[in-house]
Amino acid sequence: MVRYRQIIPRMLFGLAAAVSLAALAVQPAQAQAADTSFFLTSMGIGNGGNLGGLAGADNHCQTLAQAAGAGAKTWRAYLSTQAADGQPAVNARDRIGKGPWQNSRGVVIAKDVAELHGANNLTKQTALSEKGEVVNGRGDTPNRHDVLTGSQPDGTAFAAADDRTCKNWTSSTQGSAMMGHSDRIGLRDDDASKSWNSSHPSRGPDGGCSQADLRSTGGDGLLYCFAAN
Repeated sequence: MVRYRQIIPRMLFGLAAAVSLAALAVQPAQAQAADTSFFLTSMGIGNGGNLGGLAGADNHCQTLAQAAGAGAKTWRAYLSTQAADGQPAVNARDRIGKGPWQNSRGVVIAKDVAELHGANNLTKQTALSEKGEVVNGRGDTPNRHDVLTGSQPDGTAFAAADDRTCKNWTSSTQGSAMMGHSDRIGLRDDDASKSWNSSHPSRGPDGGCSQADLRSTGGDGLLYCFAAN
């Protein structure tokens, strides 16, 4: 009986210590999620280039951030729109706040808008999803590195002559969308192939804006999301 009385308290103490350590291990992850201010969506809306306009894209970012524990911020999709129907163009760079922005592991992507559109720290390893996961790039199956932006390299909108935004993110049947490479790798060793936000327009058998079109060139309708506050 003496042995059992000695063993049981030790077992209970060991169990309590293990539980405490497990709780401590969880806490930093939660804190990092709350501090996240940039992510690449783990999934697209699923309707090609029809995102429901900027509002629908922003809502997608907000919903994913909320599920990941970072919903207290105001989230914006990195997207430009072109002048149309009497409405002026909107530049992606003007929608995302001032920075700095960091991923779910606390790694800073860029300290401000100028650095984001210059020598930033956005790579396949740092452009993590809201879940803190690396997103497939070139060489992975399936490749998902094409990210919708509708933007020029400096983060501004294209002129209205050629559709580069799938009719301002309302069409999955007409137009095309400018996309960037989240892994900074393309078919060639040039600036466009390495561009995170302005690599090439979408294309495909349906014209460029269907979900099948986006997947045909290595995409899935993914978005960059930034905390604007």
